[in-house]
Amino acid sequence: MYFWRLFFFCLLGAGLTDQTVAAATIAGQVARGGDRVEIRFPVPEYFQRVAAEAGNPFPQTGRAVLTFPKGFDPAQRWPILIVTSTADFQITSPMDVDLYRDAATEEGWVILAPDATIRPRIDSTQWRLGLLGAALEVMRKEWPQSAKWPVAFAGFSGGSKYSGTLGAMLAKSGTVKICGFFLSGNNEDRLSAGFRNYHPSRDFLEIPIWLNSGAFDKVATPSDHNLVRASLERTGFRRVHLERFDGRHEVKMAQVRLALRWFRETGKF
Repeated sequence: MYFWRLFFFCLLGAGLTDQTVAAATIAGQVARGGDRVEIRFPVPEYFQRVAAEAGNPFPQTGRAVLTFPKGFDPAQRWPILIVTSTADFQITSPMDVDLYRDAATEEGWVILAPDATIRPRIDSTQWRLGLLGAALEVMRKEWPQSAKWPVAFAGFSGGSKYSGTLGAMLAKSGTVKICGFFLSGNNEDRLSAGFRNYHPSRDFLEIPIWLNSGAFDKVATPSDHNLVRASLERTGFRRVHLERFDGRHEVKMAQVRLALRWFRETGKF
């Protein structure tokens, strides 16, 4: 578990300086309210080792898509929505950004969707964790105050499962304040498994979880969502909300908006 200690140490060290942000730029790209930008950045060796843990190549260059709400100024406090995609059909997290962009822009959230410039042999959780850590480090170096911004995870289908595991892993580090999980089209409770496997603090059980279920979803059925909710509640999660909508296996922008609003109200930020 060497990579765990290294990951936490490196992420703790990012964003702790007192430097001031001279301009709203990130990795050489201008960050204006309403914009969608793609950045490229070198992946530090320690995050490369995390990503390569399951036998993957070492990703030397990362890429990420970010969007910014209207009036964005990095000197202020903004919640971050981390978008995580399914592994099916070669879909990557940056491809899923538009599922959430309009809602995040309207509700005052920054979106972060990390990836690499190469494909992994195995799309492992460690691969995604290493690239997420590297992307967060870029933000914290450019905008040190972003280390204190609250973070929520959003995932659809397989992305909801990755979100649960990544959230538990990141919560273990104590370097982020997780304020919510938006899990749509989810037929398996990975949050409980993450809590048992990675042992974040008991505060993890207070994080609000918004489950989104299409009434006609045949992949993650309404019955599946009922079982996921029951499993989360048995584990001890205290703020589990299951919302059904008139649809199939999909993400509804209106539901994203409601969830982001709920996270903000529940977390009082």
